[in-house]
Amino acid sequence: MNELSTSRLDVLVVGAGPGGAVASHTLASRGFSVVCLEQGDWVNPGDMPGTKPEFELLTRGQWSVWPNERQGRADYPLNVDDADADPIMFNGVGGGSVFYGAHWMRLLPSDFRVRSVDGICDDWPIGYEDLAPYYDQVDRFIGVSGLGGDPAYPEHDYPLPPHPIGPGGIQMAQGMNKLGWHWWPGANAIPSTAFKNMGQCVRWGLCERGCPVGAKASFDLAYWPHATAAGAKLVTGARVARITVDRQGLANGAVWIDVEGRERRIEANAVVLAGNGIGTPRILLMSDDQHPDGLANSSGLVGKNLMLHPVNSVLGTYEEELAAWYGPAGQLIYSLEFADTDASRGFLRGAKWALMPPLGVLHVLDHLQEHSFDARWGRHVHELASYTGRSMIWSGVIDDLPAESNTVSLDRAATDSSGLPGAKLDYRRDENADRMVDFMNARMVEAHEAAGATRTLTAPLTESGHLLGTARMGDDPATSVVDAWGRAHDVPNLFIVDGSVMVTGGSVNPTATIAAMSLRTATHVAETARDQRVPA
Repeated sequence: MNELSTSRLDVLVVGAGPGGAVASHTLASRGFSVVCLEQGDWVNPGDMPGTKPEFELLTRGQWSVWPNERQGRADYPLNVDDADADPIMFNGVGGGSVFYGAHWMRLLPSDFRVRSVDGICDDWPIGYEDLAPYYDQVDRFIGVSGLGGDPAYPEHDYPLPPHPIGPGGIQMAQGMNKLGWHWWPGANAIPSTAFKNMGQCVRWGLCERGCPVGAKASFDLAYWPHATAAGAKLVTGARVARITVDRQGLANGAVWIDVEGRERRIEANAVVLAGNGIGTPRILLMSDDQHPDGLANSSGLVGKNLMLHPVNSVLGTYEEELAAWYGPAGQLIYSLEFADTDASRGFLRGAKWALMPPLGVLHVLDHLQEHSFDARWGRHVHELASYTGRSMIWSGVIDDLPAESNTVSLDRAATDSSGLPGAKLDYRRDENADRMVDFMNARMVEAHEAAGATRTLTAPLTESGHLLGTARMGDDPATSVVDAWGRAHDVPNLFIVDGSVMVTGGSVNPTATIAAMSLRTATHVAETARDQRVPA
């Protein structure tokens, strides 16, 4: 859709990823007029590289998960010169869920109460019990597959049965049993049977590079067809330059740039931002001449407390056939053995483990990046290739504690295709995270050896697409950007529904929490619309 009505909308949504998709569907289903502006475009699952023999090479170019490498029209530059990370990001309908592994994990109750439990960081203004009914609703809507009863969580179940854990999952689980460590069948936003408009998973194991058969609950498939059927309008190729405000300081729409470079305006009674933990502060910092430090930034915290969830991983090779080409990837099994604090380990908080099959030979070779050329190539390539079907990867989500020194700011020296500033990241991992990485790597080696691995390879640390914390929620406007409902303290009709509102990152994948929070916020917006201040 390219032409829009000139009449004022009820709600403008910015960003068509998980948060924007859920908010758009929720509000449109309740009769509100909704338009979502998305700077990227739709992706056809059939165009995904997984259908081609050279898929691993294609994921290092046009289909790269790193925008600086991909350099598409919808991407904006990320300056990571002063960062320990080059984070994953995708700009398009479905956002990062197009490339996510669909590990569908709820935050643990302790993740909301880190100050109370561990005496560090801040508690959230909401708890697990506040999100539980919204977790349940989203699970049912997208067809999450899993097994209820995990003792690490409060009681809950899933709408669809879990995927088979396969020979690899069985062997790794046996190793965990020997050690007496927690494991559980993987919970995945990948229907284990055909569900709504999504096909049944065929276990190609390419989830993190986009499902080529449309069997993964990426939000372009799981939510957007239902949102548009409910009346929401989605405009692609629409890059938002700034949120506009009226004389009362209320949001009244946005200025956006179309694919032909034309500047356009849209008016709305409320604005919902869903640009992710980098894109949302970027828009706020570009917005509104009345606030030179950025919109909704009286606290000075817009763009601060960036959390990126470092990812560690250890690959094990086995003599037994593990059928490691089978997905989901996705997680076959997960472990929360080390997810909560045990001070005797030398660090606070923890990590969730996921067992995943390698994507292919190049993925296996990635675990040798720090080795010499001679140790990586020649006969070593052929040796490792022979183990591709007999190898498994334990991967960890490292709880990344917030620090105000980890920031997103504007990079005016590097601009996107519309001439708008890029984003600069200042980000350093702390000693707590480094100690946690060392501990998790050592325990993963132990887990592989208990399962019978003949060799283990510890990969260099990578960063995830979990972009969190840069517009945090809280009750005090002096120490937070939005309130417990995602409403900006400074702008009563501006809401944020992405990972930037998270106070702490937790030890698990965040998309289930982002979707649940968006549903909660959008439901609140709908139910309190009569009481909200809107532009005059």
